[in-house]
Amino acid sequence: MAFALGSKAQSAGYRLLSFDSIGSTNAEGLARAKAGETGPLWLVTDHQVSGRGRRNRAWISPRGNLAASVLEVMAVQPAVAATLGFAAGVALAEALRSLGVEAEVKWPNDVLLHGAKLSGILLEAESLAEGRMAVVTGIGVNVVGAPQGVPYAATSLADAGTGISAERLFAALSDRWAEARQLWDAGRGMAGLRSKWLACAAGVGRPVTIQVGGQTVAGTFETIDESGHLIVATADGRRVPIASGEVFFGDAGSKPAGAA
Repeated sequence: MAFALGSKAQSAGYRLLSFDSIGSTNAEGLARAKAGETGPLWLVTDHQVSGRGRRNRAWISPRGNLAASVLEVMAVQPAVAATLGFAAGVALAEALRSLGVEAEVKWPNDVLLHGAKLSGILLEAESLAEGRMAVVTGIGVNVVGAPQGVPYAATSLADAGTGISAERLFAALSDRWAEARQLWDAGRGMAGLRSKWLACAAGVGRPVTIQVGGQTVAGTFETIDESGHLIVATADGRRVPIASGEVFFGDAGSKPAGAA
């Protein structure tokens, strides 16, 4: 079965490039943007050999997993572009749920299944001429296998007993992305997107610990605001906005920084 866009993605004007194998779909997207590609363009493979996660961590992806990136050149500020990650989380969670998989989004950019990491999302951007920005949203999903020996719980669709292929998931994802991207609307639709994100979020209302640059903030995961900041209600009555950090639910605050 070959990769193909869903009907909604096709109607919205997305194009597709698929690869038998590639180093990194994100890197390929940025290279094409520098060469004049403006998108919207999906780049997809089931065999990525040099993928990256947040903080330049390796993203291990055996053949049969999904690695997909969507490129678009737009005129937005970097802080606004960063909120596109919430559209990606919503799109993937809704795609999985449409296929019978009860996935959840974990702030800021993971998708979980039964509390274990199923997917990572990585946004990368580069400034171009005339105030434009090339934004690539990369989505890696453990379809046939999850990495071993990593310091966090990881799972795959195969581990969960589903028969979903990378190709089938991508078709659903491309359609859900078209919907979430339209709602996002260069950041103007973050209020509606925030509601969708919270509807499939992991850990809302639960104890949470966030490790940020050697500092720790603990409390209750209350919500996210319209800028995508995680809001922690602390024991002393403060509501602390968190822009980035490592999130641990429950008693995980005792784990070392970088363990998830």
